[in-house]
Amino acid sequence: MTRRSLFSALAFLLALSPSMVSAQDFPVRTVRILVPQTPGGASDALARVVAQKLSEKWAQPVVVENRAGAGGNVGMEVVAQGTPDGHLLLMSYAGSHAINPALYKRLPFDPVKDFAPVATLATLPFVLVARPDASFRTVPELVAQAGKSTLTFGSAGNGSVNHLLGVMFAMNTGTRLTHVPYKGAAPAMQDLMGGQINMVFTSLPSVAGLLRGGQLRALAVTSARRSATFPDVPTLAESGLRQFDVAPWFGLFAPGPTPPAIVRKINQDVNELLTHKDVIEKFNTQGADPLARSPAEFAEMLRADLATWADVVKTSGAQID
Repeated sequence: MTRRSLFSALAFLLALSPSMVSAQDFPVRTVRILVPQTPGGASDALARVVAQKLSEKWAQPVVVENRAGAGGNVGMEVVAQGTPDGHLLLMSYAGSHAINPALYKRLPFDPVKDFAPVATLATLPFVLVARPDASFRTVPELVAQAGKSTLTFGSAGNGSVNHLLGVMFAMNTGTRLTHVPYKGAAPAMQDLMGGQINMVFTSLPSVAGLLRGGQLRALAVTSARRSATFPDVPTLAESGLRQFDVAPWFGLFAPGPTPPAIVRKINQDVNELLTHKDVIEKFNTQGADPLARSPAEFAEMLRADLATWADVVKTSGAQID
């Protein structure tokens, strides 16, 4: 066989199995993790922990980019249309990936077909918080007061996780709560501490410092188990809402056509780093519990959440054109 024919044969084999070769060499340049929210939130914090560890493991830069807008849809569209070679990843979470399809009438992407689930990172309980001087100190006291007078709860906006958790809470307790939407979680928290509203459901990392400092009181977490970071805070189930179990997941997605071999490599590397003591500690500091799953298990979690949140969004009546 001549040298030219040998090169031609090799090129043919490479064309037949690009995923194997790409996975073996991956990554060959900078990997971008796009966070479709503003800096400082849970998605951003967890993405930066993972990016640093993957940079060390891969000997290639892994950078985090924030591309906020339209409840996460702007950044999600960028990844959905990105080159499917593993060098562009989406840091997504249940609040955008599983809720937005029911909330928005039109999306420029399909949340299932246009994304390849790569790796889960963590689950993150939300927490019901109030001012330290609130007239209710526990969930049963809150429910009792809500039966006598109208209480208000703030959120990051219509259709946000904060909003829908309030809807779920009202449904489970048979209470009537007045929803006050804000343009983001920060102004809602400011009004809560200023006494303009009564309570807020929010991610545990976003208020961990305020809870430790005594500026806010945690009434209950939304997950089935207590948080390892705040073990003294009861769950909503322990507080009487027995079927309440919401701990949104966070994870990485790639553009839909990304070769399965590359997806598997990233999944294996992420799952391995989730066992590192320093990663676990950093996640726990954020109030997050590491969660390692296969791409197939991640895909099943997404399908289940799409159905669950669609029902809650329908009950809430929230919709965005």
